[in-house]
Amino acid sequence: MPRQTAKDFHPEVLKLFDSFVHGLIPRREFLKSAAKFTVAGVTAEALLEALTPRFAEARQVEPDDKRVQARYIECPSPNGHGKLRGLLATPANAQGRLPTVLVVHENRGLNPHIEDIARRLALDNFIAFAPDALYPLGGYPGDEDQARALFPTLDQAKTREDFVAAAGVLKRLPAGNGKVGVVGFCYGGGIANFLATRLPDLDAAVPFYGGQPPAEDVPNIKAPLLLHYAGNDERINAGWPPYEAALKKAGVKYEAYIYPGVEHGFNNDTTPRFDEAAAKLAWKRTLDFFNTHLRAGDNAAPAASGEGW
Repeated sequence: MPRQTAKDFHPEVLKLFDSFVHGLIPRREFLKSAAKFTVAGVTAEALLEALTPRFAEARQVEPDDKRVQARYIECPSPNGHGKLRGLLATPANAQGRLPTVLVVHENRGLNPHIEDIARRLALDNFIAFAPDALYPLGGYPGDEDQARALFPTLDQAKTREDFVAAAGVLKRLPAGNGKVGVVGFCYGGGIANFLATRLPDLDAAVPFYGGQPPAEDVPNIKAPLLLHYAGNDERINAGWPPYEAALKKAGVKYEAYIYPGVEHGFNNDTTPRFDEAAAKLAWKRTLDFFNTHLRAGDNAAPAASGEGW
């Protein structure tokens, strides 16, 4: 059977799904409203199932791929939840000190797709660290609905501090070159924007369809930004014009791309919202951006002495 794409679903169903996965409507409301757009032989439950991630089918780098050394590490987060945990992925044949990338997940925690993203970055000769915001609540539960239900119960102020701590881990990493970038998706895109306002020594930030920071925080941004938006994403795109105005006013270096005709989540290849052409282009731009800002000159100061993760 050919893989389903966003074009196989009524636009209103996609909007309802976006509201559901972001906690704006409950499951029962999605099912009730989506039932209006079903065709013969297809139920609202079937629509929801079709839009649910297929992690194994989309995986690009197997967890035991010998080209990557991937392991879970725990690190202190004194201003957050006390401790954070995530997947650290390094090229198996690493030569010299490498640039580092913090990978921030969507609003479901560290699921298999985000772990795969970290391993993909390792294959492109980066050290990638993907923390799990749900670690204080037991970690990603292995079920997207359960993860989505857990996420709003997090203390978000402490969770943001956990990601600040994670960036610090990479800054001090002995195997790193002292340069840190961040890439985030949806919720993680919002965290990438937040970290850009919070960390004056951040070297690059790439939010994918992420919520924008308050305008008053934008002058704090010192890192160059690469922003990716989906054309059919009214909810997130509504915040782009004022964000762009604030970036221009503050003189922040940025590149922004809106990919026409694609859905929120277009880079996530585990669901029908994935758009291969847009994702391929956005990811190439992301790698080029990180190579430019995290490798150029490769003359960062030696990493500070610290834990040998």
